[in-house]
Amino acid sequence: MDQSFHYLIMINQALFQKKALSGLMEIGLTPGQPKVLDYLVRHDGSMQKDIAYGCQIDPATLTGILARMEGKGLVERRMMDGNRRSNYVYLTENGREKEKKVAEIFLEIEEEVFKGIGKEEREQFMNVFYKICCNMTDTEGLQ
Repeated sequence: MDQSFHYLIMINQALFQKKALSGLMEIGLTPGQPKVLDYLVRHDGSMQKDIAYGCQIDPATLTGILARMEGKGLVERRMMDGNRRSNYVYLTENGREKEKKVAEIFLEIEEEVFKGIGKEEREQFMNVFYKICCNMTDTEGLQ
């Protein structure tokens, strides 16, 4: 197997996504929605532009994701001070419950992925992986 960085990152991303999407479809989520839920758990009441930036999603794409999530009762958008350009997004109780299920799915996948890898080696990998992410974007985008 090719062990170049680009090949390994592509194949791991594809395998992870395939496994994750299977579990996420079972709970009624589509791609893009889990990272928005995860972001809002930590930053509830965020502006759409901040969510797009924090999730590395195009703002126009996020608008569609949020519309579907709002339709499912996962989030609600509120205007502040009557300014239609300032939509703030909040998790609903249903959204919080769904995010807990997402966290469980990802925890199961992580346990499988790191099987046979010791704590120290795992921490070292995560530190290096985080540095790679920081090199590809500014660290403020990795909230």
